[in-house]
Amino acid sequence: MSGKKLKSDIAVKGVDRAPSRALLYATGQYAPRHVGKPMVGIASSFNDLIPGHTSMRSLERAVERGIAAGGGVPFIFGMPGICDGIAMGQKGMHYSLPSRELIADGIETVAEANQLDGLVLLTNCDKITPGMIMGVARINIPAVVVTAGPMLAGHWRKKGESQPCRLSLVRDTFEAIGRHRSGEIDDEELTNLELRACPGAGSCQGLYTANTMACVTEAMGLSMPGCAATPAVEAAKVRIAEQSGERVVELVRKGISSRDLITADSIRNGIAVDMALGGSSNTCLHIPAIAHEAGADINLEVFNEVSSEVPHISNLRPGGDYFMEDLYHAGGIPAVLKRLKGAINDVPTVSGDSSYMIADSAEVYNESVIRPVSNPYHSEGGMAVLKGSLAPDGCVVKQSAVTDEMLRFRGPARVFNSEEETSRAISKGEIEGGEVIVLRYEGPKGGPGMREMLSPTSALVGMGLGNSCALITDGRFSGGTRGPCIGHVSPEAAAGGPIAFVEEGDMVELNIPERKLEVEIDPSELEKRRKNWQPVEPKIKTGYLARYAKLVTSAATGAVYE
Repeated sequence: MSGKKLKSDIAVKGVDRAPSRALLYATGQYAPRHVGKPMVGIASSFNDLIPGHTSMRSLERAVERGIAAGGGVPFIFGMPGICDGIAMGQKGMHYSLPSRELIADGIETVAEANQLDGLVLLTNCDKITPGMIMGVARINIPAVVVTAGPMLAGHWRKKGESQPCRLSLVRDTFEAIGRHRSGEIDDEELTNLELRACPGAGSCQGLYTANTMACVTEAMGLSMPGCAATPAVEAAKVRIAEQSGERVVELVRKGISSRDLITADSIRNGIAVDMALGGSSNTCLHIPAIAHEAGADINLEVFNEVSSEVPHISNLRPGGDYFMEDLYHAGGIPAVLKRLKGAINDVPTVSGDSSYMIADSAEVYNESVIRPVSNPYHSEGGMAVLKGSLAPDGCVVKQSAVTDEMLRFRGPARVFNSEEETSRAISKGEIEGGEVIVLRYEGPKGGPGMREMLSPTSALVGMGLGNSCALITDGRFSGGTRGPCIGHVSPEAAAGGPIAFVEEGDMVELNIPERKLEVEIDPSELEKRRKNWQPVEPKIKTGYLARYAKLVTSAATGAVYE
């Protein structure tokens, strides 16, 4: 790197930087021979609280080896993380989406304060991956993302079954609660399921938010080929981590920064893979937020555009029966890119190969797991953005996880002002088939934090109401949600959106094929309700969440800060 000016030179070169060098020498990570070499941060979200992150210690070591082999100097620093599955259904879920902004700010703060030349982002779950990418897009330095990998399926011989079957977190714990309440399974069966559904390290086994974002990240060219689907426990993941460390030094050497890779074209590739796989609706928050930080023009309408062009070709849980390990053995994201080559852009990637080169060198090893585009599971992509009188600025549904008979639905509204109220009504058997649950004041501002509603949606499925009720909210859903569940309704109730004016018994019409969500209220009556509406008192008035509620914008714009 001699002769090439590095960003870190300002922190370590020259007589005036003697104190800085002395402090770096004190870490044991830096020596006089390192001056002039790229200083590369490893932003690690290792912790003992999230199963998707417990395997990261070995990956940290591998990334360090790669950076050193490439001629750089590695420095590990920590980033916070929240497990949505643990936070679900309680106060902790208020903090999940807001943690994304903390993480983005943390990446910016540490990298800029230390004038790091590049970053390896070691991440895996939920809001951590988009938060890290938002941060590096903001500061625009070279970076490679390493997602730590999915968890393997659990196994258990359920009562009444002759052979052990594969288990996943959502179907076999969250939805099992509803089956337990309905008397379908007993205490012993529930205990066995919770002990065996999550057998070890990794992000939850289906195409929930963590794994969806890993797949989107690789499709955008920000991870090494094969990274997203490689299970956490595979030795191949360690090799990918080491290779990623070596590659980021090469990116520094060539001056290839994050915004050179995070472009409108690469983001559309990410959306295309998202649609082909039927990923989590949370990408409709995270992808626009990443685009915002990168200065790329991506809005919700792009999701509908891509969905109309890209069919749903891989049916993973929660909507289907395949697991992330099946996608891995079928060829992973490179094989998906091969199927979609006619619908994606040829863009550069961190690997040095373009997306077309990766697609051309890939193989599809299982035609059922990754179908040809000529024989899809659904003719359209996994997501749909709806608009109408109930959601003028838009709302989102994972249409690939909705049965055909529920794509069009009309019913009377049952109105609730919190997740807790809704869950109590479901558990008490107060919800009947044919009704539309309207769950409001759970948006970015009103929540605050836009909590995921996996507990009530899983309870509906577990109690046999998944194909006879719809749930509409200004909150959001876990990637594990299935059924006619419409989230991100914008404007939200706390901002005076139409969802705030819905009353018990109002007829609500859902029409996914026509991209419509309507509430049947006479315009004069709606205007009367609007004039009489009073904003609800904030649920949380102190601390970070109170500050977040003041700064956050609509879900329709990615819930970014103003």
